Amino acid sequence: MRTASTHQPSTERDQHRQPADRETPPEPLRGLRDVPWQDIRDSTGPATAVPLLLNRIAWGNPQTAATAVGELRDRICQYGFVVEQATAATVPFLWELVQLPQVTCRPQLLRLLAGIAGACQWERTASAYPKLLNHPENPVAWERAARRAVRERAGLLSRLPLDDTELGRATAELSRRLER
Repeated sequence: MRTASTHQPSTERDQHRQPADRETPPEPLRGLRDVPWQDIRDSTGPATAVPLLLNRIAWGNPQTAATAVGELRDRICQYGFVVEQATAATVPFLWELVQLPQVTCRPQLLRLLAGIAGACQWERTASAYPKLLNHPENPVAWERAARRAVRERAGLLSRLPLDDTELGRATAELSRRLER
């Protein structure tokens, strides 16, 4: 069977070729493999389940994604205000997922980010028990790093709607939290 010469590509090849001025968007969650999840902790122990949950959120059907958000919340922001060591490392991926229209649970992710942004449980505890600041794990530092990670990407909120949809209301809620 003859194939098209390399000098003149076939019509079929032209249809599959991307224009030179358009870049292929990056693969979502590409940086997950760069984080040493086995060396940092979530509320259950080593944070090795965090990448799996993030992938379920990114690629799962609505029910799977919603369940994964709940499980992730329990691991990195228990009760909506107690952060863990793995929280700050997870936040950039939450911001990435919030930007993807195909992610079905973006409002829930924005609410999780709002919880992290307002987390100060460990700092309050340390104000009553200053010895907590000398603890080897230093949860106060985790909390500060997590809040900083949320605030560092706050400019991404401008890409999201501020209308009367669930996503718009969640965007406004996080925006208000970040203004405090």
